[in-house]
Amino acid sequence: MTKDHNYSAFEEYGGVKELSNLLKTNLEKGIGGDDADLHARRNAFGSNTYPRKKGRSFWMFLWEAWQDLTLIILIIAAVASLVLGIKTEGIKEGWYDGASITFAVLLVIIVTAISDYRQSLQFQNLNEEKRNIHMEVVRGGRRVEVSIYDIVVGDIIPLNIGNQVPADGVLVSGHSLAIDESSMTGESKIVHKDSRRPFLMSGCKVADGSGIMLVTSVGINTEWGMLMASISEDTGEETPLQVRLNGVATFIGIVGLTVAVAVLIVLLARYFTGHTKNSDGSRQFTAGKTSVSNAVDGAIKIFTIAVTIVVVAVPEGLPLAVTLTLAYSMRKMMADKALVRRLSACETMGSATTICSDKTGTLTLNQMTVVEAYVGGEKMDSANSSSQLPTTIVSLLTESIAQNTNGSVFTPVGGEDVEVSGSPTEKAILHWGLKLGMNFEAIRMESSIIHVFPFNSEKKRGGVALKLTNSEVHVHWKGAAEIVLSSCTRYMDLNDQVAALDEIKVMLFKKAIEDMAASSLRCVAIAYRTYDLKDIPTDEEQLTEWALPEDELILLAIVGLKDPCRPGVKNAVRLCQKAGVKVRMVTGDNLQTAKAIALECGILGSDADATEPNLIEGKDFRALSDFEREETAEKISVMGRSSPNDKLLLVQALKKRGHVVAVTGDGTNDAPALHEADIGLAMGIQGTEVAKESSDIIILDDDFASVVKVVRWGRSVYANIQKFIQFQLTVNVAALVINVVAAVSSGDVPLNAVQLLWVNLIMDTLGALALATEPPTDHLMDRTPVGRREPLITNIMWRNLLIQAVYQVCVLLVLTFRGRSLLNLKNDHANKVKNTLIFNAFVLCQIFNEFNARKPDELNVFEGITRNHLFMGIVGLTLVLQVIIVEFLGTFTSTVKLNWKQWLISIIIALISWPLAIVGKLIPVPTTPLSDYFHRIVCCCRRS
Repeated sequence: MTKDHNYSAFEEYGGVKELSNLLKTNLEKGIGGDDADLHARRNAFGSNTYPRKKGRSFWMFLWEAWQDLTLIILIIAAVASLVLGIKTEGIKEGWYDGASITFAVLLVIIVTAISDYRQSLQFQNLNEEKRNIHMEVVRGGRRVEVSIYDIVVGDIIPLNIGNQVPADGVLVSGHSLAIDESSMTGESKIVHKDSRRPFLMSGCKVADGSGIMLVTSVGINTEWGMLMASISEDTGEETPLQVRLNGVATFIGIVGLTVAVAVLIVLLARYFTGHTKNSDGSRQFTAGKTSVSNAVDGAIKIFTIAVTIVVVAVPEGLPLAVTLTLAYSMRKMMADKALVRRLSACETMGSATTICSDKTGTLTLNQMTVVEAYVGGEKMDSANSSSQLPTTIVSLLTESIAQNTNGSVFTPVGGEDVEVSGSPTEKAILHWGLKLGMNFEAIRMESSIIHVFPFNSEKKRGGVALKLTNSEVHVHWKGAAEIVLSSCTRYMDLNDQVAALDEIKVMLFKKAIEDMAASSLRCVAIAYRTYDLKDIPTDEEQLTEWALPEDELILLAIVGLKDPCRPGVKNAVRLCQKAGVKVRMVTGDNLQTAKAIALECGILGSDADATEPNLIEGKDFRALSDFEREETAEKISVMGRSSPNDKLLLVQALKKRGHVVAVTGDGTNDAPALHEADIGLAMGIQGTEVAKESSDIIILDDDFASVVKVVRWGRSVYANIQKFIQFQLTVNVAALVINVVAAVSSGDVPLNAVQLLWVNLIMDTLGALALATEPPTDHLMDRTPVGRREPLITNIMWRNLLIQAVYQVCVLLVLTFRGRSLLNLKNDHANKVKNTLIFNAFVLCQIFNEFNARKPDELNVFEGITRNHLFMGIVGLTLVLQVIIVEFLGTFTSTVKLNWKQWLISIIIALISWPLAIVGKLIPVPTTPLSDYFHRIVCCCRRS
């Protein structure tokens, strides 16, 4: 019935009332909700879950990992080396080189596959968390919050603007309920629901109005469930930083390949012209004398040397480093109450220059209470006492509070404390009504609702038309105090008399609103009027279109609601401002209330700052021309009485001025601004599903301090990538230069393929893991935001990189060409000992270089090192493995055991890097990026 939207079948069943009887559900109180009842319903109708398509298996990641072009070349080289070794040295010893390369390649493939697989599992878990929506359901007469997965057939669910329809069902009752069914039908059309169109589909969003639904099918039995079971979410999203780094890696790879080809040509030319000699001084190739077989063997060895140059040149670790950093940051941000919905937001947040924040619930606690009240034209001595109020005012006030609300009051049978549910504003006013003596259930039974105008953020008020038992009609309005007051022509005084609202009284009420707003209170006015029953449309469709009368209202009360600032929010705002991120408050509240909260939070420094255009109303900003709006947007600190469109206009104006804009929001109306912003931050507690769907990050605790943590993590992502780039390019440059110079000058390389694969493993996987998981420090918040087009390799990085690379190249080339004489090596293994020492010193230099890369712009590279256990573990593991490789696996890596003196020399060479790095960091660098200098040189050359 619900699947086909079969209305005739729905009528045959007797409509929603009979359907609820068949499902053993009370339309007012819902199901019982005890464990036995829930278990029986799940057994009969299934649970509200659907089978997920299995993610890719580990074997798929293994298959993808070995398809890297460099690794394929190495596998070919390994096979060639194996064949060549067995042919020349016999099967007993000839398989070592080929097997070593194969093992190293397999190790790289397995480590890469494990890393990618773990990351995919993490993304799956985050997606599960993202889908786990919590909703209110009515069970046993009370509203309780449950996970969307725990909803069962027969549940009664209240729906409000911005909610997601959690299952298929039918409408019990609704007021101006409009559903966005685009996620199911593909058509961006809003469908109005009423008793003639009662069917609701899972996965759709409530675009307007409110209603109550009865769940008829869940999980795989819904259209949404069948759709979701047939698709799997793609987690292969590439962020802008990943795209940029893939480009950098490709460019460096091309440079390495070009150098390797050049070296190959030079070595082949040297070999076939007889300039390449053996260790005893004899020529390796003599035309007409050397056999074809030996010539081919020599050419393959030269090819292997060229491959080793490609191995060291291609920085495979760059894309892996981004993946690891993002995965690590996402997991840690989850612990800091931030759920990342879009990967790119992680890195973009590091570039944020301004945050447009909501007030209520983000900067404040969203725990409202009525602390001040004006009733009958007078200020009440105690806001929570009705003793000084006449019965008529109390009766009308409690009628308005009980009926003109989306909240509810549940009174337990045992006489325990009442439970009030709804939005914070609704809860505060309902609590106030209870203190005035309101009997929620009794009042709601005394009158019937004719029509509802749900609270609207544009009009900033909501209303309800009631038919009383004596056929009298009351229209109640509630909303922003000055807006409701402007529609009032009379007020009810303390004698139960309706008096004219003259100019003096209007001024008195306006002054009361201003005073409350200046005390950072949210001001809400309650008003009503009577209406003639015969003027109300009787036809359901006409009634849906009928606009509630909003003129000639009688003012009943103005209340001031206190919503205290969150503890720590002032410090968080100060931290943002110190980091070069301007915090702007955009709120629908009165400008005076906004000003008072902004001063309390530190967004405004003093009363002197609280002038235009720092402080502006939405309507004034809206009225500006496009150019004026851009000029003004730059200066705005607080915008009060803003509409959703004003927020959107502010975001657009700031983006045009070159800002990277982050926006916080919780309502459906915030969706356009959240979508337009560079980073949309939705609130996890008060946020609607529409807001969350439009966001990039969900702040799970609605706290502004968590937004600041997201900024720190965003900066950390970028900083960690830069650390790894500095580390890896130092290794790349040093190894490439050493091998190219040695190969061209002597026809041999000091670092062979197996050794370079081990270095590659340090550079790529272990280095990425160590540096990409550095936690953020407070030092990150001392910097200005990273510009969108700022080069990945800064001048500071170039300085550090070149100092270390030049030092390593100089020392290791001296050892390459003069090592034997300097170390007094004269035995048969002299060349192997020299090359082993070069390899050992090179690896130890990279281990120190990891420490140096941790703090590219700080002198003390060891600060905070003990807190990063993973970093220490990886450095320790690398050292242990290096000892094992040199001392015990020499057969496979073409190394020999070193004595303690040679180990000491290796350690000293590495340690010299430390003071060198400190001295290097004292050298000032120009602020203009090197790329700009290159661009200027190119331009000058073109002009010449």
